Amino acid sequence: MRKIATILALAGLLAILGSQDTLAGKKPAKGSPSNRPVMLIDSVIVNDTIIRLGDIFTNTGKKSEIAVAYAPGPGQTSNLDANWLYRVANAYKLKWRPLSIRERVIVQRESVIITREEIEDRILAALIDKGADPKSTVELSNRLMRIHVAGGLAATIKVEDVIFELRMKRFTAVLVATGTSSPAQRTRVTGRVHKILNVPVLSSRLKPGDIIRKHHVTWIKVRAERLQRDIILSEAGLVGMASKRGLLAETPLRNSDVRRPILVAKNSLVTLELSLPGMKLTAQGKALDDGAKGDTVRIHNSRSKNTVEGVVVGDGKVRVHMAKRIALN
Repeated sequence: MRKIATILALAGLLAILGSQDTLAGKKPAKGSPSNRPVMLIDSVIVNDTIIRLGDIFTNTGKKSEIAVAYAPGPGQTSNLDANWLYRVANAYKLKWRPLSIRERVIVQRESVIITREEIEDRILAALIDKGADPKSTVELSNRLMRIHVAGGLAATIKVEDVIFELRMKRFTAVLVATGTSSPAQRTRVTGRVHKILNVPVLSSRLKPGDIIRKHHVTWIKVRAERLQRDIILSEAGLVGMASKRGLLAETPLRNSDVRRPILVAKNSLVTLELSLPGMKLTAQGKALDDGAKGDTVRIHNSRSKNTVEGVVVGDGKVRVHMAKRIALN
């Protein structure tokens, strides 16, 4: 009896150890049947031209490499519905059937995306050889265009059969995209070429009368055909100037938006200067006009009660013409 009890105890211990191995995820011994159920994989990404049985079902064993359908094109998706899946499972004797007619598998083909920006850069390089201005940009007719290529990082794109109408700035070309695991894709594209100018603009808003300093200026790229004729195109045209009105940031400015800073304000007191050989005469007067540096303004001499004209030479300073020197007396 003691021997029988010992044998039963060992058998129980082996059963417990076997169940622990199963819970620990250990595979059953080679050649032993698996009782795992066949399950549907409802979302799949493949990197091949075919879909295999093991891509859409779990626990298919040696049948996993069987090809059952063509994969969609690079970057595209396809839907495998419940009826089709059941027929495939039945054909290969898999113990699976749909729980609902709505069950499906979504298969997506892996790809490398060649973006519109990369496409435009390649086309511009080809158009420069045809006479396009290097300071140009390319605009594709299809602004949402991008190309999916299979083959991982080895995907490449070339531009062929370029036709460029220099006067109209229009082009046509053929893009040839290739990958290591897919044949070449040929895509015809059309578009236009636009000349680009660097334009100085303000980095922040300014109030009327504010002086534009160098740190206020930044640069943006703008299509030449979108600019008006009087747009300021140089930094020198802005720095040191004053705003005539409130000015917005990041907006091209016209010559009429700015002016030289007012150094002499109307109705303000100014110093009249007259230089003679060996002497310098000064007097005080009241400005009758606004004036920037170099402007000629009228000044009322408070001593002589005369009105003279002078040239603004500094902040609150006006130099009187020699012909008007008598007005200082």
